[in-house]
Amino acid sequence: MELLFKILFYISAFIIVWGMVGYPVSLKIIGKIYKSRKLKKDYNHQPTVTVMVVAHNEEKVILDKLQNIIELDYPKEKIEFLISSDNSTDRTNEIVKKFIADHSEYNIRLYEVKARMGKTNAQNEAQKTVATEYLVMTDANSMMDKNAVKELMAAFTSDDIAYVSGRLSIVNQEASDVSNAEASYWDSDLAAREIEGRIQTITAGNGALYACRTKGYYDFNPIQCHDSAMPPLYALEGKRAIANHDAIAYEKAGEVIEDEFGRKVRMNRIILKHILPDIRILNVFKYGWFSYFYFGHRTCRYLLWISHLLLFVSSALLIRESWIYSVAFLGQTIFYLLALLRAVTKSQNKYLTLIYYYTVTIIAQWVGVYRIITGKARPFWEKAESTR
Repeated sequence: MELLFKILFYISAFIIVWGMVGYPVSLKIIGKIYKSRKLKKDYNHQPTVTVMVVAHNEEKVILDKLQNIIELDYPKEKIEFLISSDNSTDRTNEIVKKFIADHSEYNIRLYEVKARMGKTNAQNEAQKTVATEYLVMTDANSMMDKNAVKELMAAFTSDDIAYVSGRLSIVNQEASDVSNAEASYWDSDLAAREIEGRIQTITAGNGALYACRTKGYYDFNPIQCHDSAMPPLYALEGKRAIANHDAIAYEKAGEVIEDEFGRKVRMNRIILKHILPDIRILNVFKYGWFSYFYFGHRTCRYLLWISHLLLFVSSALLIRESWIYSVAFLGQTIFYLLALLRAVTKSQNKYLTLIYYYTVTIIAQWVGVYRIITGKARPFWEKAESTR
């Protein structure tokens, strides 16, 4: 049993350290080696585009979103707007219909989903009504930079590029310690995606802003989300998913921990499948850098919930065997106590907040796993009000 505990200790420690420190550092080194690889753009590439907005009970922000998308800088005769309302029961549909009537010079349509089954299903249904060459997806509470569509389309410079993700910019970073921690995490993740994309392919996008070819759209199961499902799908087909961070969407992060926790639980509603969604990913000889990227950026991070538990338990059981296990156990105990201290005192200390934020992220993974096992995972969720 002692050998088993040691194996669990070192495997768990490796997953945590590699996922959070080793992989990002290695990626920076790889990025410098491949510094000659740059994102190519062709601003003459201006195909027909449908901008799709999925909304469920978004009466607070939908009018601002509609005004935002009609101000996009893109040839008017080549752009359409499609609002897919996911069984909204508030004034969302009413607001959209009035806006369409008042702005008849724009090609705006409302698609009403009859049964609420979540964002992905709303996209699946509405996509079947699209006739343009490309689709741009964006959230109701994400305000797009006026050049966002132009930038996304400019990045489709070759037939093997199937997906382009934009950059989500957090506008309320200084509003609270929670939004600040989320913005800091997101900035580091964006840096990793930029390198992955220009070398080969990103491992995930973001729901605030991304684009794909209409003919390459795939009807995913509603429990899945395009953010995490599309890039691996295209990579395994020998295509590329890339990031163009000059295509920008602005959004608020959760300003209270309850909202951010709920968002992370929702993100983990299919975490077990994401650990290794397809065994082919392991074939580094065929998929090259993508295999390396996915293991470091996704597999390791999706295993944090179990790795932290196994590391804590194994170090506790091995504490008398070596000072290494004693230090590891003591360090973990102090770490979790500091997170608890932050939760109780509401301290504004940035280091305590980062520890607390990270711990909450791990707990959210556990909740996601629990919901999967108990059959409580759902394709829809209640939005975070502090992000509106």
